[in-house]
Amino acid sequence: MPSPYRALFAAPGSLAFSAAGFLGRMPLSMMGIGVVTMISRLTGRYGLAGALSATIALAAAVIGPQISRLVDRHGQSRVLRPATAVALTAAAGLLLAVRLGWPDWTLFVCAAGIGSVPSLGAMVRARWAAVYHGTPQLHTAHSFESVVDEACFIIGPIISIGLSTAWFPEAGPLLAACFLAVGVGWLTTQRATEPAPHPREQHGGGSALRSRGLQVLVTTFAATGAIFGAVDVVTVAFADERGHQGAASVVLALYAAGSCLAGVVFGLLRPVGAPARRWLLGVCAMAVSMIPLLLVGSLPFLAVALFVAGLSVAPTMVTTMSLIEEHVPRAYLTEGMTWVSTGLAVGVALGSSVAGWVIDAAGARAGYGVPAVSGAVAVAVGFLGYRRLSRPAAGRGGSVGQHGEREERHVA
Repeated sequence: MPSPYRALFAAPGSLAFSAAGFLGRMPLSMMGIGVVTMISRLTGRYGLAGALSATIALAAAVIGPQISRLVDRHGQSRVLRPATAVALTAAAGLLLAVRLGWPDWTLFVCAAGIGSVPSLGAMVRARWAAVYHGTPQLHTAHSFESVVDEACFIIGPIISIGLSTAWFPEAGPLLAACFLAVGVGWLTTQRATEPAPHPREQHGGGSALRSRGLQVLVTTFAATGAIFGAVDVVTVAFADERGHQGAASVVLALYAAGSCLAGVVFGLLRPVGAPARRWLLGVCAMAVSMIPLLLVGSLPFLAVALFVAGLSVAPTMVTTMSLIEEHVPRAYLTEGMTWVSTGLAVGVALGSSVAGWVIDAAGARAGYGVPAVSGAVAVAVGFLGYRRLSRPAAGRGGSVGQHGEREERHVA
């Protein structure tokens, strides 16, 4: 491991909470695709499978920020355990309902309950922010966590689909639930690195989404999420049209691998200049990287194009986390990070749905127009909101007795 990453884990407890976060994040990439595989194998109803997966994603998008808001007020241990218990109970109910052939409405109720799964990525990033706030190591930490995210999306679907097809249909979602239970249980036992809660009376309540800068980030990443959702669906269809549907997982893994590689390298650098400018360049790069997909005619060229496209993803996400710290008070930090994930989740659901309609009407190759248009929308929103992002919020750190940024950097 390069020296900046070795130095990162010199902080007591950092390796343990990062490892716990990795396990707890695996369901993010395993549960949805596992449910699709389980339902399709047991019932053959792909429409129902897709609807349940979308229900899980949209429920998480709605419930996730509320859970993170409670975490900011009451602490991770008090909130994560009951929220996880609800998600695990709902997952068990879904597996039982499918196996016993219960009515469809019970499946949707359970799928919505799974949406109460907490955002472990935001919890771990909040711990890094508490450990390294105002220091260069925080950039490395955010880069490392982006690499962990991509690693989850590389190996998670492979494990989930593989178990559900080779063992028994419920194996993928079941293992995802086990990862969640172990990850949250391990993380919440680590009290020494848990960020201090900020009770409501200290900052007057409200939501992180009141931040004008965060509004720009969430809206932009809704369009960016549409890129991800559309690319996934269209790539599967593109490979299927050419008689190699199984190769879609390899091609999509290369997309994540490009982002993973870029995240590792970006963490070794010390970026200069305004984060808002770097972020806008990253969004533009993500949009431009979608254009070659309109021209590809074979799977090998598609794999290369997606690998190159992935190179802009992780650096943009890392810079987004830096901007959240500039525009969201410390008392709302976990909620602010979760709102960006919510924007992505909503975008993924919309992008995958629209891409499916386009594929049915005009074929897979035309479907790549959806991520291209989504990228253009993300760029437009980024430019329109750039002025908000280039001016850090006054009094960042909230009314909880935090120092200003210059003071914090001086102390560090």
